This record gives sequence, C-alpha cells and structure tokens, in this order.
Amino acid sequence: EQHASRQDIAEREELLAAVDELREANPMLGLRGCRLGIVHPEIFKMQVLALTDAVRALKARGMSPRPEVMVPLVSDAGEMNAVRAILEEALRDATRPGDEPFAPSIGAMIETPRAALLADEIAESAEFFSFGTNDLTQMTFGFSRDDAEGKFLVRYLETGVLQRDPFQTLDQQGVGGLVKTGMAAAKRSGRVLEAGVCGEHGGDPESIDFFERAGLDYVSCSPYRVPVARLAAAQAAIRRASGNSES
Repeated sequence: EQHASRQDIAEREELLAAVDELREANPMLGLRGCRLGIVHPEIFKMQVLALTDAVRALKARGMSPRPEVMVPLVSDAGEMNAVRAILEEALRDATRPGDEPFAPSIGAMIETPRAALLADEIAESAEFFSFGTNDLTQMTFGFSRDDAEGKFLVRYLETGVLQRDPFQTLDQQGVGGLVKTGMAAAKRSGRVLEAGVCGEHGGDPESIDFFERAGLDYVSCSPYRVPVARLAAAQAAIRRASGNSES
C-alpha cells in the first residue's frame, strides 16, 4: 500500500510538472489551437477516437451523422497539412473491422490575420472555412479581450475613441477587410468552400448584414442569440436579393 501511494504521488508530481511546463506569460498567443495538437498529437488522436466512437454509436441507432472537424488558430498551410495528416492517421487507427468508412469534412478556422491573407494556400487542405471573428478581432486590434473589456475598452467607448465595442459589432473596415480578403483569396484558389463565421458577431444583426454582403454562407452564435441571428440573416438575404444592401 505504501508503494502504491508513492507511485500515485510520483504520477501526480509528473502531471503537475507537465502543467507547469505549459504555463505561458501570454497564453492567448501561445500553445493553443492547432499548435497544441501539432506539438502533442495524442490530444487530437484522443479527440478523433471520441468522434469515431460517437459516429459508430449513432449509426448503430440508425442515424446518419455527418461530422465536421474544424482546425483552430491556423496561420499557415503547413499547419493545416500537419494537422490533416494527424487526423487522417488517427481516423485510420480508430476504424474497427466492420465499420462503415466515413471521412469527416476538415476545415480551417480563419482567426489570424495571416490566415486571412493566405487563405488561398490554406484552402488547398480544407473543405470549409469558419472565420473566428473573436480571435481575429483580438489579433487585428492587438487587444486581449479579457484585459480590454475590464481595463480600458469602456473608457474608449465613453470618450469616443471607439464608436462601438469591436467584440460586439464587427469592425467592418479592419477585421471586415480581412474577412473580405480571406474570401477573395479562397475564391482565387479555385476550391469550392463553404464559409461561415463563428463568434459573438454571428448573433449581431449589423455584423450579419456585413457577412451576407461579404458572401459568407452561414453564421454560428450563442444559443440565446439564435432567434435574432435567424431574423437578421433573413433580412440581410432579402436586402441583398433586392439589391438594396444599405436599408
């Protein structure tokens, strides 16, 4: 029993040491998203195993799941290629004899300025795009959202330095310009990609109108914002169809 206790303590100390090693001064710009999976592929492999088990269970109940895998925080085509290779290998390893083959769509989160600028290269390894406008706003402004909202953003809004909270309503000139750039680059690639947006802006009517005009296919938002988003998306689509994007 004493030996088992010592072993348990040693394992916990090893785990704590690994956690301490991952501690970062600025985690918003650190080892997260696709970077974490490239450095520690076992994490992505575990997630693929869980996905495969879920698909298998749903098919056993007579359902037809169509999973999609979204790769976060991509900045370079090399990252997308590396993650795709890890995911495809994990899918092969997780497949059991008798399983119906399935290949989930693999897409990229476009949430860094570099990804928007080089979307044509990233598109070569992606089936779809999702613009992560929360992170894209942070990186475009150089704001940490948690710090900005708690320390100076309120003051900016009160004094008119900024007219609107860029985390609530999309900054169409800066962040929106990158969204348009990313969409144009994706089209240049020749790939037919579905593109959408993920983040709080997906539930903001004014932002949704911009996304419609920018040619995005869908928005994703918090559950409580879904009714507003559906109405705003319908209104934006009608305006676009009638050629009146300003009303």
